[in-house]
Amino acid sequence: MKYPTKFACLSLTKYQFLLLFPLFSLYLQDGEDLMDESVLKFYTQQWEDYRFSSKVLNGICAYLNRHWVRRECDEGRKGIYEIYSIVIMYILLKAFTLHFFPPATKVTNAVLKLIEKERNGETINTRLISGVVQSYGPTLSVYKEYFETQFLADTERFYTRESTEFLQQNPVTEYMKKVGYQTCARLLEEQRRVQVYLHESTQDELARKCEQVLIEKHLEIFHTEFQNLLDADKNEDLGRMYNLVSRITDGLGELKKLLETHIYNQGLAAIEKCGEAALNDPKMYVQTILDVHKKYNALVMSAFNNDAGFVAALDKVWSNVTIFCGSSSKSPELLARYCDSLLKKSSKNPEEAELEDTLNQVMVVFKYIEDKDVFQKFYAKMLAKRLVHQNSASDDAEASMISKLKQACGFEYTSKLQRMFQDIGVSKDLNEQFKKHLTNSEPLDLDFSIQVLSSGSWPFQQSCTFALPSELERSYQRFTAFYASRHSGRKLTWLYHLSKGELVTNCFKNRYTLQAMHYVGNPNWDAAQVISVDHNCTNGIKKIFIIPIMLLYCNRFHELLLIAGFDFNLDSKKLRVNINVPMKTEQKQEQETTHKNIEEDRKLLIQAAIVRIMKMRKVLKHQQLLAEVLNQLSSRFKPRVPVIKKCIDILIEKEYLERVDGEKDTYSYLA
Repeated sequence: MKYPTKFACLSLTKYQFLLLFPLFSLYLQDGEDLMDESVLKFYTQQWEDYRFSSKVLNGICAYLNRHWVRRECDEGRKGIYEIYSIVIMYILLKAFTLHFFPPATKVTNAVLKLIEKERNGETINTRLISGVVQSYGPTLSVYKEYFETQFLADTERFYTRESTEFLQQNPVTEYMKKVGYQTCARLLEEQRRVQVYLHESTQDELARKCEQVLIEKHLEIFHTEFQNLLDADKNEDLGRMYNLVSRITDGLGELKKLLETHIYNQGLAAIEKCGEAALNDPKMYVQTILDVHKKYNALVMSAFNNDAGFVAALDKVWSNVTIFCGSSSKSPELLARYCDSLLKKSSKNPEEAELEDTLNQVMVVFKYIEDKDVFQKFYAKMLAKRLVHQNSASDDAEASMISKLKQACGFEYTSKLQRMFQDIGVSKDLNEQFKKHLTNSEPLDLDFSIQVLSSGSWPFQQSCTFALPSELERSYQRFTAFYASRHSGRKLTWLYHLSKGELVTNCFKNRYTLQAMHYVGNPNWDAAQVISVDHNCTNGIKKIFIIPIMLLYCNRFHELLLIAGFDFNLDSKKLRVNINVPMKTEQKQEQETTHKNIEEDRKLLIQAAIVRIMKMRKVLKHQQLLAEVLNQLSSRFKPRVPVIKKCIDILIEKEYLERVDGEKDTYSYLA
């Protein structure tokens, strides 16, 4: 038996249409005057009858489905379907769109009214809606054209009216509370609605529509309120706003900008509030910065869920903390001085755990300073003094800080700092060996100890010629001979300006130990020269105060003056007194020298970077060379373009580079 091809293909014959025509005629006659739920009940009933008749027809044509349709499909012919699929899909698509759906707007409107009742909290018969949706067939074209488009538009109107009315009667914070809860509740409600009686493809579009109406349309209001919430420190409300706006694609961009500007202004205000004192007091400066950072870091973590965009906004503000003090080198210098105050011996030293926590906070500020080479220079100088003068509060804390710096900037950044520690350890062993050596010969009259520091690792300059006191000359000679016997070929360069001695007093009720530097700028000074003391001070009645005279003609520390009339507690338990009070002029000179050395070191680093880049690239244009130099050195400091240009000229003079003929902005490397 040969079956007609047209019957199995997707083409509507007049015989097939006549099979369905009684159904349409019946609907047009009996359902024309029905409204709302009545028309839905009638429609769903007709649909169920139609499905039943289609199944019966499919059963009649079962042989056709099993043999001819299957064979045609196996042979790869397209457009071949079983009878039931043709009736439901194709005839529904053709006949319903041509004859049924023009008056079917009543059906769609009736469905939308039921959904609105459900949104308003009323109970409805969801089976009526699901029956209508199923009748749109297995394809989405009819469903989307005749239902989904109108459904989404009706959803937009409903939530627009609801949100607008609420905002007119309530503040934005209350709206966020309502919407923050309702958005979740409404989305869950709409999601359930899709699962129960709508097509699953509607879910994503429906969620976007709700977010657009409830949140995106009110973004300008949110932006204005966001600044008010920041000013009032309303972290909980800020969190609600973040949760809402984060649902919108690219909706957080403006909030990030507002947060960045706000933090910047707060940092400046905090420093300005402290005045000039903050720029001269390392602890005040660092603590002020840390307080502001801690506050807004906590805000980003809690209210903004540690969002990467808000973290980046926070980092951008703090990426160069020099904005708060007006100098690119001031922040790292102040931070280094703050570290020195933490790690130096003091009666106010914190406990070990507290000190470790404070050092971690210091590293937060260190992360953001731009000129890390400035910090390194000042920190190295101060560390060297702490180690040489044995003034560190804790070796473990010193090692911990170096480890943190190494982790942040790499081995090269801390290599000299670590060698300083090694030298101190080696010096301790060397002193023990020297003492054992003296036990086999004539002992010294003085308690003499030394520290041997490797050249190039310590930020010390050589001292000028100095005539040793006679009391030290013998110790000096014996140690020099001892060291030469153990290390041939090594030369000792003595740093007299770093030496110190102790003088024990016998003129007070208590035996005080006065610490002073041997080297004081006068080669003719006798270490034993001391001004006599008023004998009345020994009875404990008259109070006196000890101060060094530091400005006698040419910066000499050569006289110790005991002046009567000042309040000095002779009964004090502090028996060791350091009378080396540094002068401000010396501190300023040392500071200027350090900055000068930093600039010289930077020029060498820039030249080294240029040579490395050109050696690898061979030929490079001027702007590309500048960009690569800035990129390579950005972790240490930000080179200034004029300095880079000057370094290029220096390398050209030294014949490391040359300009390419005919191209003024191109350089080539000379091997």
